[in-house]
Amino acid sequence: MALKAGPNGGSRHSVEARTRALVVGPYLDHRARQKATSGGAIQAARGRTNEARLFEASGLAHAIDLEVVAERMLPITQIRPATFLGKGNVSELAALVSAEDIDLVFMDCVLSPVQQRNLEKTFAAKVIDRTGLILEIFGRRARTREGALQVELAHLAYQKSRLVRSWTHLERQRGGFGFLGGPGETQIEADRRLIEERMTRIEHDLEGVKRTRGLHRKSRRAVPYPVVALVGYTNAGKSTLFNRLTEASVVAEDMLFATLDPTLRRVALPHGGQVILSDTVGFISDLPTMLIKAFRATLEEVLEADLILHVRDIAHEDAEAQRGDVEAILTGLGIDPANDRRLMEVWNKCDLLDDASLTAARTGTQLSSYDKPVIVSALTGQGLEDLRAAIEERLANGRILFDVTLDPANGAGLNWLHENAEVMRKNTESDGIVHVRVRVPPERAEPLRRKFRASATRCA
Repeated sequence: MALKAGPNGGSRHSVEARTRALVVGPYLDHRARQKATSGGAIQAARGRTNEARLFEASGLAHAIDLEVVAERMLPITQIRPATFLGKGNVSELAALVSAEDIDLVFMDCVLSPVQQRNLEKTFAAKVIDRTGLILEIFGRRARTREGALQVELAHLAYQKSRLVRSWTHLERQRGGFGFLGGPGETQIEADRRLIEERMTRIEHDLEGVKRTRGLHRKSRRAVPYPVVALVGYTNAGKSTLFNRLTEASVVAEDMLFATLDPTLRRVALPHGGQVILSDTVGFISDLPTMLIKAFRATLEEVLEADLILHVRDIAHEDAEAQRGDVEAILTGLGIDPANDRRLMEVWNKCDLLDDASLTAARTGTQLSSYDKPVIVSALTGQGLEDLRAAIEERLANGRILFDVTLDPANGAGLNWLHENAEVMRKNTESDGIVHVRVRVPPERAEPLRRKFRASATRCA
């Protein structure tokens, strides 16, 4: 059996063994956050208790199969340039790492390369920050070539400033990307050149992916199927909801970032119309900027969607904070959550709440009557018919209804309507005359009007 060397050179763990990890939450107190210049530290604190943040950090560690040996929450008053933490905290953690035989220390913050290296020397163990761990998780989850390229690009951008010999156990476990690096200055320069060359090649490949996605979107716009995109905080239940609505089998687990690669399926609505439903990667607080940039091509599905369903875990204690994080990322993508009429909230996991808790949640969320949320349980199926009806109603806004009468022999005309409009209703009289009610977006109205000289009614 292959063995892994311990810090003193001994062989004590097999490669297959789960990595023993310490999760550290070094969170600034309120006064310190106001003075801090670290954007990541401030963003991560939005509306959350430190206990909730540490719980999420442990969830990230478990999502990559780390064995969490211990958790430590460390309130700090300032960020130290050399080690992020003060000397006392560093010494305490070093003793814990040694006593518990810990391989990896996960710091739930954004570390500079210098801070990471100094902590690794002191702990004699691998240190990884929030950005690094999320990148490793994404490396594990990518299933398509596009997803793998996007994650690798983000990894390389992160690695450029961290060209040192680094711990590679995660890379040996089921594929993550790990970190490049060399022991000397010459090797570091060579690595930097290789990284830049690889990034250029990946960006070129992703441009091809972007063009292909653009062609796919163009072809979808040529048929009358609106696109409905699911967005939300990671583990909010998007994939479970997607499976319920489409009868698909997308991976849906109680795990952060269970879904990474986008998936598209058709869904039938109550009155016969159809939409294309798109499942997307989950968001999280302090999502690394390079990941948002790398996944831009994928997230364009959201940007161009006709309707955006913000799926929320309404039973989560940090539901409002998660909502704020998702809206912040949408804002960064160019979507205005306050004014974009395509957004609709879907409150998932209602089976975990009683009526009083749901009422309290409604009271605590400021939404207009137009933005009234749809309450569902993707797990039990509760509320899904209401959701389909709400999707249909929202998509109908601004669309135009036509009543078309066809001769029995006009099969080509009926086929044209099915291909170019949403057929809402069809009745055939005893003499074979066909009456069809269809719905189209405004830009499709004039070709239909010219072809059939039909009467039109704009949906409210």
